[in-house]
Amino acid sequence: MNKGKKADFTKENKQILFLHGYLSNGKSFNRQIPYFSREFEVFCPDMKGFGENLGMEKPYSLDDYILDMQEYMYKNGIKKPHVIAHSFGGRLVIKSAATNPELFNKIVLTGAAGLKPKNTLKKRVSHLAFNLLKKFIPKEKLTSFYSKDYLSLDGVMKESFKLIISETLDDKLDYITNPTLIINGAQDKETPPYMAKKLNAGIKNSKLIFLEGAGHFAFIDKSIKFNTEVREFLLS
Repeated sequence: MNKGKKADFTKENKQILFLHGYLSNGKSFNRQIPYFSREFEVFCPDMKGFGENLGMEKPYSLDDYILDMQEYMYKNGIKKPHVIAHSFGGRLVIKSAATNPELFNKIVLTGAAGLKPKNTLKKRVSHLAFNLLKKFIPKEKLTSFYSKDYLSLDGVMKESFKLIISETLDDKLDYITNPTLIINGAQDKETPPYMAKKLNAGIKNSKLIFLEGAGHFAFIDKSIKFNTEVREFLLS
């Protein structure tokens, strides 16, 4: 990685790339697209396996998704856009921006995934119980120990999910130099406030905003406030 590499983020850019979360699609940003389309050229793709982009030939890793994103940008003439990323989309942005600061201009992360969760007592007990029970019960029957996302998948998508969540990105934050807005729901249970605070502490040029009364989909729960704060950040 080129830590400390200087990039020019001061040039005005009129393109925005939206990146959706896992088990979602580009339409999740329907409350943002009309609003930002008044001043920006907006792109909102469905990532592989979601929305209208079905048919995954092999289990996709995070790097595979990043390559797909870069190919989409090339084909659509997207050059150094602002990027607004939710949850799983945040994984793509964090790893991409850490490696190549010139790929994006300003970054907006909302409910961004990819950080290692706290190892709570509850998690430790659950892990011990799972390891004990799997000696007597087939793992596929221990459904109460798996996430809802994992249980909703099958075949190649399930293998892809395992590849993605096995990679944590805590060590990438210090390499991100893009101006970054972290805007999270104060009641987000999927990526709790401590994760947003960790992003803010790790990304040097970042600002953190919590939206009260909003959960993991803060851009839907509090769309007017979200849009206003993001617009101000992008145009500042």
